[in-house]
Amino acid sequence: GISRWELYNRKDPNLAQLTHYLATQHILGSVQKKGGTQLKLLISFPNYGQALLKPMKQTRHAETDVNLFYFSDFERHNAEIAAFHLDRLLGFNRIPPVVGRLINVTTEIKEITTDRRLSKTFFTSPAGNVCFYGQCEYYCSVEHPVCGQPHMLEVSLATMLPDLTIAPRRSWRSPWRRSYSRTKLAQWEKDPAYCDTVKQTPPYNQGTRLVDLIDMAVLDFLMSNMDRHHYETFEQFGNNTFLLHLDNGRAFGRHSQDEPSILAPLQQCCRIRRSTFLRLRLLSLPDFRLSDIMRESLTQDPLSRVAPLLSEPHLSALDRRLAKVLQVVQTCQEKHDDLD
Repeated sequence: GISRWELYNRKDPNLAQLTHYLATQHILGSVQKKGGTQLKLLISFPNYGQALLKPMKQTRHAETDVNLFYFSDFERHNAEIAAFHLDRLLGFNRIPPVVGRLINVTTEIKEITTDRRLSKTFFTSPAGNVCFYGQCEYYCSVEHPVCGQPHMLEVSLATMLPDLTIAPRRSWRSPWRRSYSRTKLAQWEKDPAYCDTVKQTPPYNQGTRLVDLIDMAVLDFLMSNMDRHHYETFEQFGNNTFLLHLDNGRAFGRHSQDEPSILAPLQQCCRIRRSTFLRLRLLSLPDFRLSDIMRESLTQDPLSRVAPLLSEPHLSALDRRLAKVLQVVQTCQEKHDDLD
């Protein structure tokens, strides 16, 4: 169902079947996925399908420590699930389907894994819970374990993209990438006219690439995701195609404050896709309020039976941030009247 303009069609009947499969199918294998900074597992199913697992590391109500840099934050399983729903509600359809699931750490990871590096890290905590920590750059230590209660663990399972041999992808460095430094600022943070340079640089100088990037910035601002350093596209479609919104685990970290710098592409370029603007305006109306529609959408996920996937303060933050996006657009209209 992948097309030039979206990863899936939300009316595709296979979508419900796919998410049901992720949530219910027997798990045959679990190994640690290489790469990335935090713990992720590759899950195998009987039909040779696979999914990317991210475990629960924080409670729903925990907020990111204000003293942590964005690149040191935990990845959250419920952020991956909520990002998929938000992306779909915005009409983007650019995040691979993600489902929440309760798994048994003992029978569905420990006893079936063939990954020796992973199996060495299992232990039983003083509270009697089965825990593991794997091997990775951040938070893979006995001080930062992933633990069942005592065996059951909440996880997110994300659909895997087609193999690179079938559908090669290209990775692009975002022009608004952060410095990932404790002391340095990126060029876009120092130069208010930075977008003028971007607009003259391929592939942002033609087609829809720039407004696609601004779509992604709007999504990231709404869910407060500062960790967007690269994005990917399918090579088959060339430069004129949608951007994949992958890896959203660091979203929804703080509901009590917003990060205006995420909206820099919109503020500096003063461009937005008309369909995105109209969707945002609709979701600001009382009858279609984003927080209400998001709350309803998230109840479709299996983990919502355990607890709401986003706390009420996070849902309220969506409405507050949406109003701020529309305010930036209004300021741009007053300055430029340059809606695409």
